[in-house]
Amino acid sequence: VVITSSEAAVSFNGKPLKEDVTVDETWWSDADHCRNNQMWYVLSKTIAEEAAWKFCKEKGIDMVTINPAAVLGPLLQPTLNTSCANILNLISGAEAFPNATYGFVNVHDVIDAHILAYETPSANGRYLLVERTAHHSEVVNTLRELYPDFKLPEKCSDDKPYAPTYNVSKTRTEGLGVKFTDLKESIRQTVESLKEKKFFKGA
Repeated sequence: VVITSSEAAVSFNGKPLKEDVTVDETWWSDADHCRNNQMWYVLSKTIAEEAAWKFCKEKGIDMVTINPAAVLGPLLQPTLNTSCANILNLISGAEAFPNATYGFVNVHDVIDAHILAYETPSANGRYLLVERTAHHSEVVNTLRELYPDFKLPEKCSDDKPYAPTYNVSKTRTEGLGVKFTDLKESIRQTVESLKEKKFFKGA
């Protein structure tokens, strides 16, 4: 059984996420930390994955989880998902970009990971899918490089220091055979798909 979980179930245990930190599959988000900080989405993903592992171990079911970060790339469905909505907001006249750092991965890489996990007999445990983390300022700069005519936010939503980026291990996932798409290409694919689906008309 291959279950789609989330990086959200991995990275948020109360340890500071910063440049010298590397998150890997041994990490688990902490339920109490999530409750105390009202991180309800993270809490839901953590509880769901914990329950899945408990059930499968009790029933002797061979299970693997795929733990992607924010998924970018072409939209399959006609509706907008949360990850792509963040990009759409930036290219649709937002006054400021969030002071937030996210992990990103391409949808094609997520698909490949599911197939490889299912078809590889030795696949086991959890597989983090994060090409890398980036602050929203970098996402805006990449959009500006790709689409210089777009009206993009020039400032951050607050005056605090930028939320730091952090590292996420690719060792297990690359060992499975996943080849990651770089963030710039993922952003380009997202914008082109948003155009195609007529979520916006472009510059």
